[in-house]
Amino acid sequence: MTAPLSSSLTLSQPSSGLAGDVRSMDALRASASRDPKAAAQAAAKQFEALFMQELMKSMRQATLASGMLDNSGSKMGTEMLDTQFANQMTGLPGGLSQAIVKQLERQMVGASGSPNGTVELKPLQWGGGPSMLQNLRTKPAPATVELGGTTEPSRTHDRQLSFVKTHTEAARAAEAATGIPASFMVAQAAHESGWGKREIKNADGSTSFNLFGIKASANWKGPVAEVMTTEYVNGEPRKMMAKFRAYSSYEESFKDYARLMQTSPRYSQVMAQASTAEGFAQGLQRAGYATDPAYADKLGRAINTTLRLQRLVT
Repeated sequence: MTAPLSSSLTLSQPSSGLAGDVRSMDALRASASRDPKAAAQAAAKQFEALFMQELMKSMRQATLASGMLDNSGSKMGTEMLDTQFANQMTGLPGGLSQAIVKQLERQMVGASGSPNGTVELKPLQWGGGPSMLQNLRTKPAPATVELGGTTEPSRTHDRQLSFVKTHTEAARAAEAATGIPASFMVAQAAHESGWGKREIKNADGSTSFNLFGIKASANWKGPVAEVMTTEYVNGEPRKMMAKFRAYSSYEESFKDYARLMQTSPRYSQVMAQASTAEGFAQGLQRAGYATDPAYADKLGRAINTTLRLQRLVT
């Protein structure tokens, strides 16, 4: 994931109390745990207001020369006027605060696969001036996040957590056979299938249970699912039809993957380097498991996500 200045902050309605005010700062920090979305909006508006004040101050200094009649009173009046203008221009559609709120809300609901977060507020010095409650960072929280007074499940987080729970047992059986850590195999299955959202389908729309994207070569005697896939030719993605192995269960998919790793000379180095996530991911890419030139990096991120989620499962 603003009006005259006020020394207090109320999140139920627009407020201009700046975070430099200790009472406003304490109120915003306390409200963050109760209503993260409103806290993010309030902090973003305050940051934008402070930014606009600094901008107007810089513009005045660049365009207006100081007069002989200037004194502390007139300077104070000018600063107060700048503050009023800044507050009136804050929170407008398309403004800086909206962009900040979007970024903060993405962090709070666990964007890019990270767990949900609650908001923690800490001050940030602004040009040597008052502190600004700008740095909203996340920390682990339950599988739901409070948004606008309602509890909304993080569907991405829940889907990922469900995927890990569903396939960990089969992965552990494959680990016993191959020595490859179960978390690495669950992560590879997650990456290949988009955490279960992009499973390879049979012609009738049913799942092929092929979690690892293993293709049906000439020596494959089992059922086949033919689908459109993306392959990289000279670093460029291209769409093409390909045949993939089809199974009767996810457990069978893990068992076939384990056999492939054990019996194919192509993946002997993968087995030798599977003790670390980096060695496993880089080994698969060097062995040509996938044509995507960024395969190792993408798989590495999936492994990190899986390891975090497994802490919630066990």
